[in-house]
Amino acid sequence: MTRTHELLAEPLKLRCGAVLPHRLAKSALSEQLGDRRNAPSRELAELYRTWARGGAGVLVTGNVMVDPSALGEPRNVALPAEPDPRMFRPWAGTVRGTDAQLWVQPNHPGRQSPRFLSRQPVAPSAVPFGDRGIRSVFATPRALTGAEIETIIERFVLAARTFVDAGFTGIQLHGAHGYLISQFLSPLTNLRTDEWGGDAVRRSRFLFELVRRIRAEIGDGVPLSVKLNSADFQRGGFDEDDSLDVVRGLGEAGLDLLEISGGTYEKAVMMGASRASTVRREAYFLDYATKARKVSDVALMVTGGFTTAAGMTEALESGALDVIGLGRPMTVDPELPRRLLDGEDARAERLCPRTGIRLADSLLEIQWHTQQMHRVAAGKPVDLRRGALRSLVTAGINDPFNAFRRVRG
Repeated sequence: MTRTHELLAEPLKLRCGAVLPHRLAKSALSEQLGDRRNAPSRELAELYRTWARGGAGVLVTGNVMVDPSALGEPRNVALPAEPDPRMFRPWAGTVRGTDAQLWVQPNHPGRQSPRFLSRQPVAPSAVPFGDRGIRSVFATPRALTGAEIETIIERFVLAARTFVDAGFTGIQLHGAHGYLISQFLSPLTNLRTDEWGGDAVRRSRFLFELVRRIRAEIGDGVPLSVKLNSADFQRGGFDEDDSLDVVRGLGEAGLDLLEISGGTYEKAVMMGASRASTVRREAYFLDYATKARKVSDVALMVTGGFTTAAGMTEALESGALDVIGLGRPMTVDPELPRRLLDGEDARAERLCPRTGIRLADSLLEIQWHTQQMHRVAAGKPVDLRRGALRSLVTAGINDPFNAFRRVRG
């Protein structure tokens, strides 16, 4: 085994004592495979069974909404009003017989719940989207009351308890991409003047309360992770300095793993729309990770832009991060982690077709990969020859709402 593959294969012990078998993880992707009751479908279980066999050390699920009346997408999996762990056990059990851990990602969309699902979504403050096109899809939210904020926190805690009882081995809170936690963190979407807003410390209180209460509920031995924006890349929004302060606090709170991302629906950096940090290196957020490492020793995971085993190893050797996150590349090559670890000449390639039209290509980036996930979930092979026109037409027929979303995951 070469030095490159030795580093990728090296185990990682987290603060809680759990050990990741190696440094390759599948990051969260919105699968859109909940059934009509927003319960995990058999197809969803088959998708994760395939990924588990593919060799990832950690699989992070797509977001699972903690409130069944607050969905981000029609086919989200959601925690029922009266949850039963048995509902989630078939999904949690898909990694059985492998070395993989399966972490679940509880989430709340806040204002990012579309009009046909939520006539009036809730958020920290009644701030609509600035982009006219996005505003046509999402209604202006209603500001949450203090009591409602406490209820949502309780739902997150209940979700974490339910998922651990179901057999999931870790929890990751989605604090990025403009969802509710991210909305609390940003001064653009949190205009409150009470204990939940008004300055950076109070805007971060919602996230830190979730971390504190969930940790108390699930105990010290279960991995607890947060996916956090390095910034939301909007003028006057949650910026890098704010983010580093949160990283420092999360480290002090005993977080086990921090996944770094960035952007919102209005500025979709996580989709590769902005790559200032990737001129000479593969990872989108590697520069930020270097800064985060200076303020906290929490284990860091970076997702996005990695292509080769050599590039992944270089990032690990730099000390800036501990875990390599793979997202869309695993929709086209579910066995990519195993192949990388075995020393094959495998690449995390971008194989999605292009039209040369910016809007169409943005839609394709989402829909082509989602359709590949759905093929795998149905027991079919990945279709690398699936063309742009066919993908867009299929999306418009089968899933017209999500066909015109800018981002997911």
